[in-house]
Amino acid sequence: MIVVVGESLIDLVLDADGDTLVEAVGGSPLNVALALARLEVPTVLVTQTGHDEYGGRIADRVAASGAELVAVPTSSGRTATATARIGRDGSADYAFDLDWSLPHQELPACDVLHVGSLGAMLEPGRHSVRDLVEQAWARGVFVSFDPNVRPAFVDDRRSAWRDLESLADRAGLVKLSEEDVAALHPGADPEDIARSLLAGERTELVLLTRGADGASAYALAGTSEVCVDVPATVAELVDTIGAGDAFMAGALTVLLESGAVGDYGAGMPADEKSLESLLHAAGAVAALTCARRGAEPPTRSELSDGWPG
Repeated sequence: MIVVVGESLIDLVLDADGDTLVEAVGGSPLNVALALARLEVPTVLVTQTGHDEYGGRIADRVAASGAELVAVPTSSGRTATATARIGRDGSADYAFDLDWSLPHQELPACDVLHVGSLGAMLEPGRHSVRDLVEQAWARGVFVSFDPNVRPAFVDDRRSAWRDLESLADRAGLVKLSEEDVAALHPGADPEDIARSLLAGERTELVLLTRGADGASAYALAGTSEVCVDVPATVAELVDTIGAGDAFMAGALTVLLESGAVGDYGAGMPADEKSLESLLHAAGAVAALTCARRGAEPPTRSELSDGWPG
């Protein structure tokens, strides 16, 4: 089982002219949990919602996916929202109304703890998320981390990077995007940043997504570094909302089902063939999500026969 912890919200999607296209349930951690459940992975989402119509919609959507929901009330009583404006190239810019004040939680029995996005970085709730990471560390539970940096919440790049590094250091798997690197290290080579994170005490694998340019994986085979690049999976582009979250869910599914996440991730793939297969499988999930409006990851039956093989 995978436990996902972080924010859930309602995406208010606007087109380039400011006209409302849709209101949809979203939030990076919720999207990951939803995608995992659709890939038939037992999943629990720990999040916060308000006592309002939006909170009810989140509960209904999580239940429909097959995931279990642990919803702690927000201090404001409102469910968070994110306004996403879709550019003419399909990209998305966000503005948030978010209350993240998650209290202390006990980590359920699980194989993987996945954290990330605003839930892992925004005070005061980030302290509870990091406590869950420490609980996972103490129990030998594999930790996955996707920072999914939101520039609107970054006041101090150096401080934000230190926070990211301290959490990444305790994660067996770290996923980041070129956009994450640009937000915290403008002008830096994303490959250099990915390699620096591979030096984390527990980090066995770093995945770097490059949008239309594909994805890369960085792993250690003994004392040697293995790096693999794959092109993006071809798909009709509607928008990119939830693509990175779908990629994350695809990668976690492959790793869980292959037994790679046991014993602090000691069985993580570290050869070129396995890493290429992992990236292609995750990319296929992301590609189908990009072909749909909003964060609508595919079910397992919608993927090619034999996925992820």
